[in-house]
Amino acid sequence: MSNLLSSQGSTEAIDQYSSGDVYYGEGHVGTRRRTYSNTFDPPAEPGQQRQYKKLPPRRRGSHDPYGSFPKGFLIDVSRTKAALLAAEDTDANYQITIEDGGPKVLALGTINSYGSYNHEIRGTYMLSNLLQELTLAEASGRPYILLDESRLSENPVHRVNRLIRDTFWRGLTRFIDDTVIEDVARDPKAERMKDPRPRIYVPPRAPEQFEYYKRVAERRPELNLDVVLLPLKITAEYTKSVNDKPGLLALAMEEYIDKNGNKNLRGCPYVVPGGRFNELYGWDSYMMALGLIRDKKIHLAKSMVINFCFCIKHYGKILNANRSYYLSRSQPPFLTDMAIRVYEQIRHEEGSLEFLRTAILAAIKEYYTVWMSEPRLDPVTGLSRYRPEGLGIPPETEPSHFDTLLKPFADKNNMTIPEFIHAYNEGLVKEPELDEYFLHDRAVRESGHDTSYRLDGRCANLGTIDLQSLLYKYETDISNVIKIHFQNKLVIPEEFTEGTSIPKGQVESSAIWDRRAKRRKQLTDKYCWNEKSGMYFDYDTVKMEQSTYESATTFWPLWAGMSTPKQAATLITSALPKFECYGGLVSGTEKSRGEVGIDRPNRQWDYPFGWAPHQIMAWEGMRKYGYNSDAERLTYRWLYSLTKAFVDYNGVLVEKYDVTRPIDPHKVDAEYGNQGGDIRGVATEGFGWVNASYQIGLDIINSHMQRALGACIPPDAFFRMTDTEVEGVVQSVESGI
Repeated sequence: MSNLLSSQGSTEAIDQYSSGDVYYGEGHVGTRRRTYSNTFDPPAEPGQQRQYKKLPPRRRGSHDPYGSFPKGFLIDVSRTKAALLAAEDTDANYQITIEDGGPKVLALGTINSYGSYNHEIRGTYMLSNLLQELTLAEASGRPYILLDESRLSENPVHRVNRLIRDTFWRGLTRFIDDTVIEDVARDPKAERMKDPRPRIYVPPRAPEQFEYYKRVAERRPELNLDVVLLPLKITAEYTKSVNDKPGLLALAMEEYIDKNGNKNLRGCPYVVPGGRFNELYGWDSYMMALGLIRDKKIHLAKSMVINFCFCIKHYGKILNANRSYYLSRSQPPFLTDMAIRVYEQIRHEEGSLEFLRTAILAAIKEYYTVWMSEPRLDPVTGLSRYRPEGLGIPPETEPSHFDTLLKPFADKNNMTIPEFIHAYNEGLVKEPELDEYFLHDRAVRESGHDTSYRLDGRCANLGTIDLQSLLYKYETDISNVIKIHFQNKLVIPEEFTEGTSIPKGQVESSAIWDRRAKRRKQLTDKYCWNEKSGMYFDYDTVKMEQSTYESATTFWPLWAGMSTPKQAATLITSALPKFECYGGLVSGTEKSRGEVGIDRPNRQWDYPFGWAPHQIMAWEGMRKYGYNSDAERLTYRWLYSLTKAFVDYNGVLVEKYDVTRPIDPHKVDAEYGNQGGDIRGVATEGFGWVNASYQIGLDIINSHMQRALGACIPPDAFFRMTDTEVEGVVQSVESGI
């Protein structure tokens, strides 16, 4: 303690809103210049006056704030944290929320008085922020801290924005090489599999990586790292054969000169969704890239594009995620838009045009070989579908996930469920009904919308409106890039034709892709647009009929620019009222979901749940067609849900929200629970695409809406209030803090 407050001369100020590792880092002395000339005992127990000892004469800290300026506190970290949890964390979950029954007040010793006099911290929000700050200080090894009150009373919008930008993105960043492989290889989804030890699968056309990881395994035998060379052709049979030996799939690496002057390899970084999802995911990465670009972390967004190009080159597709059990599955395709957005940020850098060329060539290969080839392409309608190859039961699910489904089949074969799973996966028993079920189950997972009654038992047969929109965007993006950047001529080199039927040297022109886009719009209007309902629906290519399930993906053609102005206007007037809820857009309508109960439980991509990607796609689509006020209103609703849960529940940001719940929208009653909410003391990651949606949303709403959001004014109340009334509430809340 004496080192903290002893005379050290003038200390350069640290921003009071710095990230925790900076604020509590080396040389922590608070954020304002202070000069102290004596040492003294540690501060009193929180809530008690310190027994003042007679001290040698000292000089007053003349720069300490007075009056209405934020106060500073002198804190014994472990003692204060223990007292705070004992008094306020009444449900003992290491969080302070509105559900805790404590007194909601704690006295802290002030810096002005050297801890002799106390100031009370009141309310759930400030107390939960105190717990978060103490947890961060503890993690930094600080037994005592000087804490600015402004970190406790910080405007919640500012705090969420700051944490995402400075802390959460960093907490979600991963890369694969010898320095961290034991951490990134950890997979909670694989713990029940037979041989879950650290393992990495390397594609045969990356021999330098195979040699690299073999050297790592030899140099670090304590890892027990298994390095496996993949076959040149990946089949469904091969994917099934390694289900009991789960592992990472290698991603892009770059060459560099190490500190000894030798050439070495290091992994290209990527950002993971969070929670149990510790891999590079497909469409999650696009949504997160939008947030990363907004937060000026262009290098991470660029690196994820590079990793996706590596996946297409070596695995034939952008993978569901880079784990061995995902080898046969893709995810919704966003590569062209992702690459173009990154290019716009780096266009003046050396190599930027080559970066764009590589990404577009990879997207063209993916377009031809994945989405416009059978079995995903329906040759009758010309629509594309989520229809991955695969055999057996998806191994990454929770152990009991399929028990209800499998029990009758196990009973019929006089087997236990584990015995039946083994027999079915090995082909020892044949069950065509299960084959059909898992065909659609794999398709649902490839769609990213796992699970939903919209797709249940038919996903592999559906030409979904979301996939048609994404491929239309591919077609128009590729056309524009070829026209603008490559003089209307792009030659496909040999490396992008290997393992495909694409002729080496094939020339792509913008006119070809314009025609494809025009054709897709015609097919989408024919099969998916419903003039009577005023919205888009999925199309069943087997039953040859339109689905009737009302999904928020009906707005995706706006994002893609595929709708006519008339269709856009109809969507806003006819469809939007069906999906707009208290806290944002709901995934599907209650009518379409149907009744739920014990025998028919909620599915997480159905009513009443809202998801960040649906919000982002709708906001951007509406703004593209000039419906800015609708986009702003929906954005405020969504950000309110996120901010409300953050303020009332210890800084939580989670995977999905119940957009019908005004009080605790992060509480979700559906399969898989909710990722991102299991925190102890402080959140360090949030959840990837929710983080992105918050940052993107702040750029959509105006400053007046941001001030209202910081005061947690409920959406419907805010929309009824005049500007003067809103400002009055905001000022009242700010002065009350």
